[in-house]
Amino acid sequence: EVQLVESGGGLVQPGGSLRLSCAASGFTFRSYSMYWVRQAPGKGLECVSIINGIGTSTYYPDSVKGRFTISRDNAKSTLYLQMNSLASEDTAMYYCAASIYYVPAKVATSLNDFKYWGQGTQVTVSS
Repeated sequence: EVQLVESGGGLVQPGGSLRLSCAASGFTFRSYSMYWVRQAPGKGLECVSIINGIGTSTYYPDSVKGRFTISRDNAKSTLYLQMNSLASEDTAMYYCAASIYYVPAKVATSLNDFKYWGQGTQVTVSS
């Protein structure tokens, strides 16, 4: 059974940091590019970071560039997202998702655009 389980979300003050984790199982993790996507209330999906299977290529949209860092540990089948300098506009449900394709600037309209995805972890940035 394929599972992607996100953790690490929560309530943080503006300017604060969080580290999200995504534990993968049931598939060959290293064979997949991994995405962090988010969905804010009333808005569509936004891909906020991408990493290729061996961790040598990453992509960030301008909205998070310089503040977010994606990484992966293939030995542990775990994906990470370090988020710094958080702002209210970062408030969203964050999902990790897997795809055999590495597509910078991917526009995702649905989690069904990916092969696998998790249930999400909520990040709320508020004072």
